[in-house]
Amino acid sequence: MNRFEGSGFREAKIRYLDGDYQILTAGSYVVCAITGTQIPIDELRYWSVARQEPYVDCATALEADKRAGVLPTQRQA
Repeated sequence: MNRFEGSGFREAKIRYLDGDYQILTAGSYVVCAITGTQIPIDELRYWSVARQEPYVDCATALEADKRAGVLPTQRQA
C-alpha cells in the first residue's frame, strides 16, 4: 500500500511485536518517538517492543536505548 491509497494520509496506531507489528488503526505513517519524523508504514524498520515506540533509523533506535538505559555500560581504557 502506498501512502495515498486506502487508509488516507493519517497516523496509524500500531502494536509492535518481535520482528513484526500489528496495525490497530489504519494509517499511512507513524511518528518517530525521538525525532518526531513521519515514517511511512512501508519504510518502518526500527521499533522497541518494550517501549512500543517506532524509530526513523538505526541510529535513532540506538539513541532511544541509550536514553532508556538498556545498553551495557562501556568503560574507556
